[in-house]
Amino acid sequence: MSALPSDAADEGLTHEAPAQVPEPTPVPTLNIANLLTLSRLVLVPLFVLALFVDGGHDTTWRALATGLFAIASVTDQLDGWVARKYGLITDFGKIADPIADKALTGAALVGLSVLGELGWWVTIVIAVREIGVTLLRFWVIRHGVIPASRGGKAKTMAQIAAIVAYLLPLPAGADPVRWALMGLALVLTVVTGVDYLVRAIRLRAAGRRVTGS
Repeated sequence: MSALPSDAADEGLTHEAPAQVPEPTPVPTLNIANLLTLSRLVLVPLFVLALFVDGGHDTTWRALATGLFAIASVTDQLDGWVARKYGLITDFGKIADPIADKALTGAALVGLSVLGELGWWVTIVIAVREIGVTLLRFWVIRHGVIPASRGGKAKTMAQIAAIVAYLLPLPAGADPVRWALMGLALVLTVVTGVDYLVRAIRLRAAGRRVTGS
């Protein structure tokens, strides 16, 4: 077989092997975002222990419990940002993050109800919503993922603010502020729960139309 003429080679007509695209480097499970999530899980039992010292009446321990809850809440906001910012999203993080979030919020609400400082009906309403949304995620997971809405983020911030207000060793005069914050959190909890249900039904219906199943 004769070689290509020199002018053809000069014009780049020689056959070259296609450039190989390097495979993306897998994201390690043990990364800073997931470590922040795990730290939140570790803080939950420490928070509960501090909350129940002396039946919840020790001012110093209540302040410590509030501080632990606040730190854990910050990690809830930080780990997601770090994961998105630096491409550290993993399957482990997708599962562990909501578990840690609900463990923290649930521990605080149940703890306050056990101490008789928050009505059980409030804890039950919020718990039903959070468990329901988790079940909805599994219900539609084969059809897609429902992104977090602004309402959902506002709900989370309202719940954190309300819980902190109840955890702080404040005088009885602060009760109206506590009620107002928890009332706002409850409204957002219910409204966003209904919104999530509607979006889940629509997503599932659209997915079934596409797949024909």
